[in-house]
Amino acid sequence: MTPLNTLKAWYDRIWLQGDLDAIDELFTPDTEAQGMMEFAVGPEDFKALVPAFLAQVELEKVSYDKVLELGDWVWAHMSAHATSRASEAPITVTGQIMVRVQDGRIVEAYNQFDFLTLFEKLGYLPPETLALCLSGEGIGLD
Repeated sequence: MTPLNTLKAWYDRIWLQGDLDAIDELFTPDTEAQGMMEFAVGPEDFKALVPAFLAQVELEKVSYDKVLELGDWVWAHMSAHATSRASEAPITVTGQIMVRVQDGRIVEAYNQFDFLTLFEKLGYLPPETLALCLSGEGIGLD
């Protein structure tokens, strides 16, 4: 399986199908994804993170907009297409991921997704949060 096929299996099986058992098949026990939170996210963290995410949205499709494979590495600029479970509004967010794969399993992962836009579209942050912050406005601060 190529690194891209492993990455696609990760998103197809775990994020689209909700198959949490695939986490242990596609991620080594000591692999930690960097960039998703302020701390690294390991397999047990994903087993909590995926259901929490999928409780908020119905993920419909993951698009691989730009991809580069080099040896055991794959980089992808991606788009996630979903629907808010609360409002039924369509949501599209983009991100980038770079993973290194060995023997069909992810051994290194570096993520950068537009969670700001995701939480704006879910209604948890005001529209144009980034612009507000850049103008010096605090959000929810007294």
